[in-house]
Amino acid sequence: MLDPPALALTGLGKSFGRPAVDGLDLTVARGEFYALLGPNGAGKTTTLRMVAGLLAPDAGRIEVLGIDLAVDPQAAKRRIAYLPDEPMLYGKLKPTEYLEFVAGLWGIDGRAAEPRARALLAWLDLEQHAHELTEGFSRGMKQKLALAGALIHEPELLILDEPLTGLDAGAARQVKDLLLSHVAAGGTVILTTHILEVAERLAQRIGIIQQGRLIAQGTLDELRVATPGATLEDMFLRLTGAA
Repeated sequence: MLDPPALALTGLGKSFGRPAVDGLDLTVARGEFYALLGPNGAGKTTTLRMVAGLLAPDAGRIEVLGIDLAVDPQAAKRRIAYLPDEPMLYGKLKPTEYLEFVAGLWGIDGRAAEPRARALLAWLDLEQHAHELTEGFSRGMKQKLALAGALIHEPELLILDEPLTGLDAGAARQVKDLLLSHVAAGGTVILTTHILEVAERLAQRIGIIQQGRLIAQGTLDELRVATPGATLEDMFLRLTGAA
């Protein structure tokens, strides 16, 4: 029997006066790096918030690693980490304290979490700031610490909404390397980004949504079939009519 996919969306719908997500069907395999792209207002963030359990869908089904989110939300959420585009930290905590706090929320013993926290801080070049209050951190440092918090319980499915926004080139490289490492270790990453070059270089498969519907999906080569040699930007603008 085949293992269930990391994420399966069936007929997913959500409206805020008008449809934001409209009958979305989407499947992401385990161990896949998947980029979900679309213009502003396409329904990307709404979709991710429903998968994370922060919004209740009006219609459809969400399965996380074979677990129906509506039937057993606690079991499904334990397999997920969600990082929004504006992560919230506790300014009066130091990075080590923040990671201990997040680990505790997941029921991880502090002694077990400590080496994981140290490794993440070192990887993201935050080790030298481990005993500083996060209220004095730059946006990029806060973004990296929030990513460390998302990874502290070693989630099988990592969902990120614009994780590279506001990062300089060095910080962005550290984040991208950590995400690729997570996938190489068997994890699954789903991210949204407006930086199309990031999706082009990192994602194994790309989905493009518009008005809450999936309008194209596949590897970069599969998406290029109709326009050989085109960049992802070319294809994105052609498909969404945003040129």
